Amino acid sequence: MPRAIWSGAISFGLVNIPVKLYSAVQRKTVRFHQLDQEDKQRISQKRVNPRTGEEVPYENLVKGYEIGPDRYVVITPEELESIQPEKTRMIDIVSFVDLEQIDPIFYDHPYYLVADTGADKAYRLLLDAMEESGKVAIGRVVLRTKEYLVAIRPHGQTLTMETMLFADEVIPPDKLDERTGDGKAKTSEKELAMAQQLIDSLAEDFEPGQYKDEYRERVLEMIERKAEGEEIVIEAPSEEPKEVPDLMAALEQSIASAKGQGGGERAEPKKKKPARKRAPAKKKTTAKS
Repeated sequence: MPRAIWSGAISFGLVNIPVKLYSAVQRKTVRFHQLDQEDKQRISQKRVNPRTGEEVPYENLVKGYEIGPDRYVVITPEELESIQPEKTRMIDIVSFVDLEQIDPIFYDHPYYLVADTGADKAYRLLLDAMEESGKVAIGRVVLRTKEYLVAIRPHGQTLTMETMLFADEVIPPDKLDERTGDGKAKTSEKELAMAQQLIDSLAEDFEPGQYKDEYRERVLEMIERKAEGEEIVIEAPSEEPKEVPDLMAALEQSIASAKGQGGGERAEPKKKKPARKRAPAKKKTTAKS
């Protein structure tokens, strides 16, 4: 069962609504450890001074901000603590905006806000009012030692809170080294019509459950097979698809392919699996001189 990672209150005008905060996601990543190839022992990481080659004790470590090549300003924990935002245990709503006005690029990490003891009615009032207005609440909150900009909105019978990036943390497209053309490229009405036809042929309702992390599933399957003593044989890579000569040909080919799959019915991608080669588990022996 997920546990609350923070408790506080939503400040809504003069109304305070006690809430508990839960993470809304659980990242599922296959994690590997670094091992010594010889005896499969896990490798430990050490903090080493590159000048002396000596390991540095944890108590000797300090925080330094680089202001130039090999030039650092050392900041103490006490100095950082003196300027940390006040831990108010309060989510301060500062405004309400339309959901369409928020570019998804600003969203960072999602959470659930659940009513704490005795706050059911006030919580429900805020949820219903926001549902009725179609607005999203923008607020500020301090989690641990950092202040976050957050967006609060209804999600069924629960309020969600998403931490957001600040404007200066989002890189504008015009700052990229590779620009998206010079703006002089033009599309014909026929090309646009065919592109729209392709979009329509692939249109469907969004159902999150139909999308799986297929690579992670293949990694876990391979791990299980190797744990059972199976030898994995690597298949030769498949041939790269031939380049389509021009944009119109690409559109026509794509539309024909979509129609072959039944219009908007998208075929499940084929999973590529390493070839199976059964072999009994073998114990590794190391020759001793």
